[in-house]
Amino acid sequence: MRYMLMHYQTQEMEEGVPPSPETQAAIGQYMQEASMAGVLLTGEGVHGSAQGARVEQEGGSVRVIDGPFAEAKELIGGFAILEVDSLAEAVEHARRWAQVIGTHRVDVRRVVEFEDLR
Repeated sequence: MRYMLMHYQTQEMEEGVPPSPETQAAIGQYMQEASMAGVLLTGEGVHGSAQGARVEQEGGSVRVIDGPFAEAKELIGGFAILEVDSLAEAVEHARRWAQVIGTHRVDVRRVVEFEDLR
């Protein structure tokens, strides 16, 4: 089963402050270990909202809002797609990931597979 881990921005991330060298090393180590174990399919961080936009649609009208956005802790800071056997295994990876990057929240969501739509 594939699961998506989504971590949320800290104010420092939103402001473009890079992680400490120690945190960068810990992230690299986790990514390498998860990749070598065949668990990590992909994972990326994203730039702060000042370099993005939001598209909202309501009643057939589409509106584009340029960043930055007000509440950093409600913004996605990055994601990883894992191939694991269970939600419990995905949650264990999310726990480790939250500790590695120092974020306050990581959401774990199962990816919809084609077979799920039948």
